Amino acid sequence: MRRSDLVQGDGRNTPQRTTQIVFGERQHLLRVLDSLEGTQLPPARRNHERRVLEELIHARTKELNEVNASWDEKVGMVLSAEASAEQLEKLVKQAPKSDFYLLRLISEHPKVSSKTLSRLARHPYGAIRENVARHPNADPATLAWLSRDRSQPLWYLVAFNPNTPSTLRRKLQERLRKLGETAATK
Repeated sequence: MRRSDLVQGDGRNTPQRTTQIVFGERQHLLRVLDSLEGTQLPPARRNHERRVLEELIHARTKELNEVNASWDEKVGMVLSAEASAEQLEKLVKQAPKSDFYLLRLISEHPKVSSKTLSRLARHPYGAIRENVARHPNADPATLAWLSRDRSQPLWYLVAFNPNTPSTLRRKLQERLRKLGETAATK
């Protein structure tokens, strides 16, 4: 889990549980359930633990579907090689901003359009913006906009994206060179 997965919630300094966290918990519970099946526990105890784990898995699935209806089907579509740029755009438009996992997957997809990446470049989750900054389908305008983001060193990723305008790329790579010189003298 990335530190940025723990997004500040409603102002009470309570971290928000993102879909990445809930999905990770569900995956872990599924692995625990698999390992339970191979144990030599008494049948009554194994059945009880299986029921508890299945209830927890169901609760995580329900939580994911409360964030974004039919969550597993949408993730499956994004993971499919047959997903089209139009389908990905539609999913981004329909997804709540809080569905970090789905949107992060879309921002990594090889068929995602520059238009969709431009929309995702404004998402609050840093990992999504990082994926856009390194994506080969990102357009020059989106990359230029990301290079100005001072909240994260996205300019570093933009500096090595082949779609970055050459003048901007040289400027960013010069900044990197200067940072390297400064670090070497310390």
